[in-house]
Amino acid sequence: MQLQVTNSPFTEEQAELINRLLPTLTEAQIQWLGGFLAFYRPDRSAVQGEAPASVNNTIATAPQVLTLVPEVQAPCEATILYGSQTGNAQRLAGRLSDKLKEQGFQVTLSAMNQYKTNNLKKAGYLFLLTSTHGEGDPPDNALTFYEFLFSKRAPKLDDVKFSVLALGDTSYEFFCKTGQDFDKRLEELGAQRIADRVDCDVDFEAAASSWIATVTDAVSATAQAAPASAAAVVEIERSASGESEFGRSNPFQAEVLDNINLNGRGSDRETRHLELSLEGSGLTYEPGDCVGVYPQNDPSLVDALIRFLQWNPEERVAAGKPGETVSLRDALIHHYEITVLTKPLLEKAAAFSGNSRLAELVKPENKQDLKEYMSGRDLLDLLNDFAPWTLSPADIPVLLRKLPPRLYSIASSSKAHPEEVHLTIRKVQYEAHGRERGGVCSVYTSERLQPGDTLPIFIQKNPNFKPPVNPDTPVIMVGPGTGVAPFRAFLEEREELGVGGKTWLFYGDRHFVTDFLYQTDWQRMLKSGVLTHLDVAFSRDTKEKVYVQHRMLEKASELYQWLQEGAHVYICGDEKHMAHDVHKALLTILEQQGGKSAEEAAAYLAELQEQGRYQRDVY
Repeated sequence: MQLQVTNSPFTEEQAELINRLLPTLTEAQIQWLGGFLAFYRPDRSAVQGEAPASVNNTIATAPQVLTLVPEVQAPCEATILYGSQTGNAQRLAGRLSDKLKEQGFQVTLSAMNQYKTNNLKKAGYLFLLTSTHGEGDPPDNALTFYEFLFSKRAPKLDDVKFSVLALGDTSYEFFCKTGQDFDKRLEELGAQRIADRVDCDVDFEAAASSWIATVTDAVSATAQAAPASAAAVVEIERSASGESEFGRSNPFQAEVLDNINLNGRGSDRETRHLELSLEGSGLTYEPGDCVGVYPQNDPSLVDALIRFLQWNPEERVAAGKPGETVSLRDALIHHYEITVLTKPLLEKAAAFSGNSRLAELVKPENKQDLKEYMSGRDLLDLLNDFAPWTLSPADIPVLLRKLPPRLYSIASSSKAHPEEVHLTIRKVQYEAHGRERGGVCSVYTSERLQPGDTLPIFIQKNPNFKPPVNPDTPVIMVGPGTGVAPFRAFLEEREELGVGGKTWLFYGDRHFVTDFLYQTDWQRMLKSGVLTHLDVAFSRDTKEKVYVQHRMLEKASELYQWLQEGAHVYICGDEKHMAHDVHKALLTILEQQGGKSAEEAAAYLAELQEQGRYQRDVY
């Protein structure tokens, strides 16, 4: 359809320009332009006919006008909610938010427990990014949203379009279960899926980036969004400025300054205090953040694998960045996981095995047998148990997942130790299925890492485990064993800032004489007043085992008083046992000291979590 001069108020030149422009526009552009023209007011001189030949100038400067008055088109709305325990889902949610802002979306970005659920029906585009915690549970800041969505109060979402990104670990039975639950439930509530859910393993960057690209492409095909406002662009640029070039995909080679065994002579444990240099990295951190460490597999285990398969250790295989190759031995030491068996690994391995028992084991009906087999075994066990194999070195990148980084809570304040970061790593060793086993990173750092060596690391921000903004707020910290690491950072920071406020640390381990980690630090802080109270529990020094939760119950009255005064509670350490026991102790204290019912006590702790007054860094 052509615009004719005879049936329009336009000049011949104007009609020609319009006819040249219209065929090049997409449907979304035409709709956007219609909204823009509905509000457009031309320059007064043009209305008066003073410059009829300035049409070319008007068209040429139109982009400037559009960016100056973006309010002429109401932007599309998108809601991005994240459930994150260590900060990965939150960081990815921020990336998606930036992408959608660039497309002109009005974005609501929120932790799930901070989102007002009565807005859910008006979410427009809804994107959920969540990890799975423990044995298939939602992370702490997703619990209330999860419960709401699966309750009778959840609304119909017929006008909502959605997609889900799930983060998990295939070595766990309930891989990405929280994300899968959300995906299914949103569909049941009538929401329309615009991009398939993506389930990410520990090496999640590539899959997550692909999902973000898929989502932004899907919405751009239908969205009638205005260009990003100047304020949004400035915010994006400001957040990106000053960041280090080093990160998860480009780790910094940190020099080891010191590597000290914190346990005393005669201890049956070995805990390493690792001091790393950040000089020249541009990396920064705050108390509560983590360091991601890329470890090395035990060379002796790698050599045993290569001998079993009768391979050439110098054969080149794909590893590292796309297109790169390294020797087979280097690939197995530095790049691929060989100490953990997962269901996807065994399913892929069955195609390379001539053993019918493996094909039988991976069948869905043998789920429990598969789980029991994988527990405590590694790749060498798999190879020994289900020979013969048709594997070649070229199959390694297909069969094995990348060696994931290990996350450790930072045990230092950057104000107390400029250009350094400290870690607390306990050596893991045990016997299983007739062989000695060890933690990949803990054995590496304790046995093979020396001062002067370098360690590939990155900083993992953890916005969900942060000390109170107001330094006068009372702080209760529970951190047995290596769980005490972040609290050393908390208290060092307070020490350097010279702030007040009451602090209370509950610490536990096996023996007072040999296992009291950072004892001299706590003594110094008690003397200076940075640490107000210290209660300890050494389980093997008494006839009956005493743990941190028992010390908390002994001090129930005072603990409850601190909670009434607005104290923040922090738990760090073992999730399966300690964190559950401490949670139960808190519930008991609330019931006994506060006169609350079991339901009221649980609701009280849930409210503390939503307020950020009850935070956990558990593993």
